[in-house]
Amino acid sequence: MSGTKGHGARIVIPPPLLFAAGFLAGIWCRRFLPGDALPGLIAGGARPTGFILVAAGIGFSLWGILTFFRAKTTIVPHRAVSSLVDRGPYRVTRNPMYVGLATAYVGLALFQNRLWPFAFLPLVLALLVIAVIRPEERYLEERFGDDYRAYRRRVRRFI
Repeated sequence: MSGTKGHGARIVIPPPLLFAAGFLAGIWCRRFLPGDALPGLIAGGARPTGFILVAAGIGFSLWGILTFFRAKTTIVPHRAVSSLVDRGPYRVTRNPMYVGLATAYVGLALFQNRLWPFAFLPLVLALLVIAVIRPEERYLEERFGDDYRAYRRRVRRFI
């Protein structure tokens, strides 16, 4: 489909900043609240598992970004998109970049042996759905109509 003039979804906060804010809030809590280290049994395998999850999350996000670039559409949520992308990682999830960011977030918390960032992850994900994903979905439905509705029925929001 051809591009449209105007704006994309009405997004207030860039998703990477949302994840960073949640993680930093968890680090900030460490200064004032005890119990930031993971329990002993988990902590033993946390560093290598965390490394793998960070790498996998970044890789999955990059795959989503490259798929958008190949489709010649924007990755910036508030800009108008030129096409509905349903190939690559978008066959598995409608939000591979966000799934990748969440996976990297978990991996980084494990890698750093930090517990408090996990406390903020549900809030980050809730805000992501409310403030980012729902506006994106409304925009895509307005922009692509039945094509987007069919895509939404075929592919899950997350994995």
